[in-house]
Amino acid sequence: MTRTVYVNGSYLPEAEATVSIFDRGFLMADGVYEVTSVLGGKLIDFGGHAARLERSLSELDMACPVTMEALLEIHRELVRLNNIDEGLIYLQITRGNPGDRDFAFPDPDQTPSTIVLFTQAKPGLADNPTAKKGLKVISIDDIRWGRRDIKTVQLLYPSMGKMMAKKAGVDDAWFVEDGKVTEGTSNNAYIVKGGKIITRDLSSDILHGITRAAVLRFAREAQMEIEERAFTVAEAQGADEAFITSASAFVLPVVEIDGVALGGGAPGPVATRLREIYLDESRKAAV
Repeated sequence: MTRTVYVNGSYLPEAEATVSIFDRGFLMADGVYEVTSVLGGKLIDFGGHAARLERSLSELDMACPVTMEALLEIHRELVRLNNIDEGLIYLQITRGNPGDRDFAFPDPDQTPSTIVLFTQAKPGLADNPTAKKGLKVISIDDIRWGRRDIKTVQLLYPSMGKMMAKKAGVDDAWFVEDGKVTEGTSNNAYIVKGGKIITRDLSSDILHGITRAAVLRFAREAQMEIEERAFTVAEAQGADEAFITSASAFVLPVVEIDGVALGGGAPGPVATRLREIYLDESRKAAV
């Protein structure tokens, strides 16, 4: 069955959806994106994703072609039209099609932003078997641009990082800059030592994860101790456990870093409990 997607105000069969070859998202990676999970046919953390989208657009001086209220209805309509119970909705906004290639930004009054959304059905998204076995990761140099807090479509190096991990026979990679872990290729990174959750503090060095914010809030409500600071790979290898968070992975344990097993090579209790809490609370608040 073909998907129905959304392009610039129209719901279309995916085979009929087109974007210009002169679109700046295609030519310049001049665009931002968000991914929202769907569980039980409802949107998880939509408000957080909408707020981050507005911030990303503002930081790049890019216009949003729809209101956040309209964007919520577009998400809901795509869930309905594609009969999504568990899955993802991908949203991308670019600076649009100025009619030719140029480094200079086009006049926003003359060139409207491009907006595209599509669904990805992911049956069993909440019952990911990796939650029971954990992830193995390697560390790689972080050579991305300096504004990782803006969720841009510049994803070549994260994609390369995932391929490095695949070549090494593991699941993912953690970026390292100046000797400290920044984040994963598409997720925020955490370690646990003596019951304390340690994760890098917010700055332009990392993406301000929506799932990160929710998980830390739930952890505090559960009286868990949290320290927001950078940590080294060696410190991570000596931790009791580790985990990652993202909109599509929720909370997943990490059981090996650069060949060194954590917690006997099995998921730890903190990550396991946080995944349970996050899924339970997020389902209750889903829209």
